[in-house]
Formats: sequence, C-alpha cells, structure tokens
Amino acid sequence: MKSVTLSPKYQIVIPLSVRNSLNLVPGQKMTVITFRNRIELIPQRTISEMRGFLKGIDTHVDREADRL
Repeated sequence: MKSVTLSPKYQIVIPLSVRNSLNLVPGQKMTVITFRNRIELIPQRTISEMRGFLKGIDTHVDREADRL
C-alpha cells in the first residue's frame, strides 16, 4: 500500500509505480468519487480506449412474462 501527503494546496502526488501500472499521463482527467469515507480517483479513458471492454459480457436479461 502506498501513502501520499496532502499539500497545503490540497494536492497529492500519485506514486510513480501507480502511474506506471495505470499508464497515467500528465494532464489526464480523473473522476473523483467519495465512497464510505474514502476518496476514489478513476482515470477517464478516451472512447477509442474503451472500445471492446465489454466484449463477452452476458447480455441476457430475464423479462417479466407480460413484457415482450
């Protein structure tokens, strides 16, 4: 587990090993989510990077009998 320090300007530095493992680049946008008293940073990906990430997902949905 890595730890970071919050600067007086409320900034953090993401450790190099984490940046490399997630292929983060300077200027990349992140989505920030608070969840159960923690902060999650989720890298935003371009549409071209997202292509095919749902390949093989089960799209079968059980429907109610009165629905088509």
